[in-house]
Amino acid sequence: MRKERMSGEGTDRKNISAASARSHTRNSQGGSSFDYLKTILLVLFVGALAWAYQSIQPPPPKTVGSPGGAAVTAPRIKLRDGRHLAYKEHGVHKGEAKFKIVYIHGFDSSMLDSPFPYFLSPDLVEELKIYTVSFDRPGYGESDHDPNRTPRSIALDIEELADGLGLGPNFYVFGLSMGGEITWACLKYIPHRLAGAALVAPAINYWWRNLPGDITREAFSLMYPADQWSLRVAHYAPWLTYWWNTQKWFPISNVIAGNPIIFSRQDMEVLSKLGFVSPNRAYTRQQGEYESLHRDLNVGFSSWEFDPLDLQDPFPNKNGSVHLWHGDEDRFVPVKLQRYIASKLPWIHYHEISGSGHLLPLVEGVTDKIIKSLLVGE
Repeated sequence: MRKERMSGEGTDRKNISAASARSHTRNSQGGSSFDYLKTILLVLFVGALAWAYQSIQPPPPKTVGSPGGAAVTAPRIKLRDGRHLAYKEHGVHKGEAKFKIVYIHGFDSSMLDSPFPYFLSPDLVEELKIYTVSFDRPGYGESDHDPNRTPRSIALDIEELADGLGLGPNFYVFGLSMGGEITWACLKYIPHRLAGAALVAPAINYWWRNLPGDITREAFSLMYPADQWSLRVAHYAPWLTYWWNTQKWFPISNVIAGNPIIFSRQDMEVLSKLGFVSPNRAYTRQQGEYESLHRDLNVGFSSWEFDPLDLQDPFPNKNGSVHLWHGDEDRFVPVKLQRYIASKLPWIHYHEISGSGHLLPLVEGVTDKIIKSLLVGE
């Protein structure tokens, strides 16, 4: 009996050991499968993060004059921080000039797009002895990019340009579109250097703090959704601007895409007559779209350190004037915002042109009118 019991106990132990082994094997296999799945998920997650990070990183700029970059073909001045600004002069020689004007180009544009050589009457240039200079803003054309660009830094670049060219203690500025927005920065940071200023169809930062919410929302709603989102990204998530404007899932800025729906009736008539839209696009963007276009959006629609509506009259002694020109059919910048700004700054000479769009200087005779009002008050 005792032997049988011992034999049974031995058998039971063997059965338990076998069951335990099978259970351990199953647990080991289950644990290994779970660990393997966790590893796969972790690798996929890290890979997704790496892909996302890479996709939002802009490529390095194609610096002009460096290996892989475009050749330097224009005269340039060297700034204090070592960067260079490319420029192009027109009109009478600056030594003979009575009036000296710095042209500030707009978004997706360059010094080659100055209206003065083509739309400013040669007779008027000779009569008034007008000298003009246009320049490539940082990151555009042949001017070095500026990773620390701000509205203030661009105004100081303009001051350095004027000094480098020997324009004297005072000069005029003429800013078109985004260049007009930068003209506000000149009125803020270098008013003592200005003889006068013309803001032509100037872009507006919808986040300037003194713009009333109801008017801003109404004006913003008039933009196409793709353009609204481009500005929102530039303002709220500037680190995404490159990705947003290069991805293929959603419509990008109509301006960057060159979509003609953004032009007014008169704009289209002007462009049709001239036979071109962006003749210098390759030159304009040759350092890469991020340093030219995307950084321009980030700066123009960032949280500015000042609001133009807080500015005081830069010419309290009436030794100069500031003019704002806008078309009432401008589809880039709603006219209602310009009217509000002009109403709050009584020292602004406001000129609204009926039936006109955004490309005012390209309309026959308009550039002459702008220059006469700025220089001689006509």
